[in-house]
Amino acid sequence: MKKMDEVMKLAQKKETKTIAVAVAQDKDVLKAVDQARSLGIIKAILVGDEEAIQKVCKEEQIDAGQYEVIHEKDSQNACLKAVELVSSKKAHMVMKGLVDTSIVLRAVLNKEVGLRSGKVLSHVAVFEIPKFDRLFLITDAAMNIIPDLKTKKEIIENAVEVAHSLEIKTPKVAILCAKEKVDKNMQATIDAKELEDMNKEGKITDCIVGGPFALDNAVSEKAAKHKGVDHPVAGNAQILLVPNIEAGNVLYKSLVFFSDAKNAGVIVGAKAPIILTSRADSQESKLSSIALGVLMADFKKR
Repeated sequence: MKKMDEVMKLAQKKETKTIAVAVAQDKDVLKAVDQARSLGIIKAILVGDEEAIQKVCKEEQIDAGQYEVIHEKDSQNACLKAVELVSSKKAHMVMKGLVDTSIVLRAVLNKEVGLRSGKVLSHVAVFEIPKFDRLFLITDAAMNIIPDLKTKKEIIENAVEVAHSLEIKTPKVAILCAKEKVDKNMQATIDAKELEDMNKEGKITDCIVGGPFALDNAVSEKAAKHKGVDHPVAGNAQILLVPNIEAGNVLYKSLVFFSDAKNAGVIVGAKAPIILTSRADSQESKLSSIALGVLMADFKKR
């Protein structure tokens, strides 16, 4: 895949999935959900203040009759209900509406109705970047603050699942650092070498892992050759593992605001996909994130 349009086209080939929207009275989220429904990739259950939902639908000329609406004014209870719909198999994924991310995640981790799987939760962003011939998966820009070696291994495994849902059979994973050589004073470079070794030893599978890489020689063959970096991943990376949340967040937002890159994002590691878009995300990004969620839900079902 090279374009975000291909993500949507692939989602349209899958069985229609049901999405539970928590605190659904959010204009931009409802517009994205309605567009996704019109494209045939989802049905939706809207959980939240029914009067507010109906008002938004009327203002945005959305046919509320197309949706099941579950009335729940309390945000925490609405999130719990949306998550319970997924855990009880009445929906395939949950999406955040007009509510703080922390409240949604608290519901996801609820011991009774939540979606705990025992795995690390991590965010995977998929980017279409101008001038590049492939999609990039960037992780983790939103969940894990300073991941240790074990957590980085699980973040890679989560991202590989997303890559597989995009029909990338053996993704190339670059462990990003500030330099492409192991430095005893830079823990990220030490972790990178250990992760590469884990891959060679079969402890991380279904991908090719390399590191440490600076960003330039991870994504540019020319830069890799210039610096003498010889590795199957060098210049050909598809998954970019960042060392910490600051690096991931800056890279993510730089791509969005400096390069007009198209993007989608999903939280993985739970029993079902979790779509937590930002209010600053574009309408197109929200729609693409739903499509990515559909692909992940289909992958988990299989």
